[in-house]
Amino acid sequence: MLRVSNNVHLPDAEIELSAIRAQGAGGQNVNKVSSAVHLRFDIPASSLPDFYKERLLALRDSRITSEGVVVIKAQQYRTQEQNRADALERLAELIRGATQVVKKRRPTKPTLGSKTRRLESKSKRGTIKAGRGKVDY
Repeated sequence: MLRVSNNVHLPDAEIELSAIRAQGAGGQNVNKVSSAVHLRFDIPASSLPDFYKERLLALRDSRITSEGVVVIKAQQYRTQEQNRADALERLAELIRGATQVVKKRRPTKPTLGSKTRRLESKSKRGTIKAGRGKVDY
């Protein structure tokens, strides 16, 4: 059972894990051992609350297919157990991140001091550049 938050849990039956061979360098071991883990999680068919489902399906994430299936491939570690734990943690982080409401940014105006500093630096820079011109005798 995957624990997402204090009151939201996902049963293991809803998460499909399969072992595959990892990509990349690794010598003979990478050709023989299926240490990478492929995780699939169907959002619409899950037991998540509707709020979580709506927020997840609204995400513009490349890991979520058009059918609403989350696909995570974990191959960072050398053992299948570590990759399995990594994939499950990444799924939990994705679900937690979808539920966080981002605070709306309030646009602010620049202060009078920042405006004067900017204008002074511009005029100073202009005098420096003006001093680089030809000298007229």
